[in-house]
Amino acid sequence: MDIKAIFMGLAFALMWSSAFTSARVIVEYAPPLSALALRFLISGLIGVGIAWALGQSARLSRRQWTGVLVFGLCQNALYLGLNFVAMQTVSASLAAIIASTMPLLVALAGWLAFGTKVRPMGIAGLIAGVAGVALIMGARLQGGADLYGILLCVIAVFSLTIATMAVLGASSGGNVLMIVGLQMLVGSAILWAPALAFETLEVTWNWQLGVAFVYTTLVPGLAATLVWFLLVGRIGAVKASTFHFLNPFLGVATAAILLGEAIGVLDVVGVAIIAGGILAVQLSKQV
Repeated sequence: MDIKAIFMGLAFALMWSSAFTSARVIVEYAPPLSALALRFLISGLIGVGIAWALGQSARLSRRQWTGVLVFGLCQNALYLGLNFVAMQTVSASLAAIIASTMPLLVALAGWLAFGTKVRPMGIAGLIAGVAGVALIMGARLQGGADLYGILLCVIAVFSLTIATMAVLGASSGGNVLMIVGLQMLVGSAILWAPALAFETLEVTWNWQLGVAFVYTTLVPGLAATLVWFLLVGRIGAVKASTFHFLNPFLGVATAAILLGEAIGVLDVVGVAIIAGGILAVQLSKQV
């Protein structure tokens, strides 16, 4: 892994983790699904426009189109849609912790569903990850965390797991920025239906909403997705996924610094256990 790949991985982890904080601000002042659908529409149009200017084509292979549709549905519409709704009642740090377990679920799904061999280190990492999540969930539920919101976050991370397993199908064959833009437009198209059907467009306009919306549209929305696809193409999905072990720390730290969310001792211990489990799972794949 070269220096450029390391910087790309660190940048992705920071951008990905900060998305929960900006999303928490957005849903405080605007309807979640409508805001997210608009975000994807803007990000998608920008991505496709830049891709066309760079000479990239929308003529994708069948495998690429399948990946774009699955990614657009599972990550953009389901994962982020459910998280945006959940964060009306769930803290940004808790949502980030749940979402950060995705690498563990990918390894578990590969093991149980596809018979992928998992080394002892990986098994230990899975057990540690489950223990860390249980520790945090127990503490948060005792503290009055919203069970419905947590359930939405759990369903969301399973959707993210499916999307992650479809990344290779979407990112191979070039036209990366075009693919990023198209999968965002897919997510936007899907989200507009429930947004228009179930939400009332009541927005509290202020600078906090404006900054959070612009940031989440351009940075976690467009830049982080593009960096992830490029990173996977540069060093492969297994090595790229190693950087996910930083997400629990960065997600909790960002929410604490910018939103002032309270972090307990059990949260810190649980995050450290989860991060260690993620790192063990990813390193076991490289042995």
